Amino acid sequence: MVTEISSLQNNRIKELSKLSKRRVRDARRMTLVEGARESLRCLDQGVTPIEVYLCPALLTDEEGRVAAARLEVLAQTHRTRLFHVTEEVFARIAYRESGGLLLVIPYGETGLAHLPAPAVPLYAVIEGVEKPGNLGAILRTADAAGVDGLIVSQTRARPATDLYNPNVVRASLGALFTVPVAEASTAAVIDWLAERQIPLIAATPDGTVRYTDAALVGPVAVALGSEAFGLSEELLAAAQQRVVIPMFGVMDSLNLATSAALLMYEAVRQRGDRE
Repeated sequence: MVTEISSLQNNRIKELSKLSKRRVRDARRMTLVEGARESLRCLDQGVTPIEVYLCPALLTDEEGRVAAARLEVLAQTHRTRLFHVTEEVFARIAYRESGGLLLVIPYGETGLAHLPAPAVPLYAVIEGVEKPGNLGAILRTADAAGVDGLIVSQTRARPATDLYNPNVVRASLGALFTVPVAEASTAAVIDWLAERQIPLIAATPDGTVRYTDAALVGPVAVALGSEAFGLSEELLAAAQQRVVIPMFGVMDSLNLATSAALLMYEAVRQRGDRE
């Protein structure tokens, strides 16, 4: 069954706009996914949306039509609720130009215990990440590099953006659904790694070893901090090694997503072909 919505005053449309606030997302444990590519990756990972909002007039590309067809099947089998909206209504609920497709999905499991535990794991710890765009870009790299888990950590002094910020979903191009992720306090992350005897490698401008000289072939977690503050003293003190990315210009730091990509792909280089 499809419900048509043409009024901007519709209560569902008003409620959707509230999901722009983290406290509302966290209270309801749901967020938004926009776009055909992101929606397809969400569906491919077995996530069933709570609600689907389609604007048929905006579904102009093949990818969008494929996603819409799959979502209509879910609605026909009563696994989701499907709404058709006008272009005006869709413009109100959309964060961006997203091809007429928006999903409301439940939060996934983000506890540390949920992360996979292969024999030789490679984890990335991102502490206090502030920008959703950076977190999304890091997720894309983590997916490409085959990282076993991405952990977003925070301290009281350095809170992190939430994984389910709609702009994280957007910037990750759906990699949020393909990379195992966790959220935890920095103290909990340190304890979790120590219990599993996984060495922690911290990237910092004060590092004494070039990141290319660090041993990343065994079980390891590479940690990076926010661009504004770097890593906390708590995490630095727990690290078995502090590494540095050399800088030869006048800038004193790289973009966080760029730094994360360098470390993750250095681990890929050292580990060789993982196939």
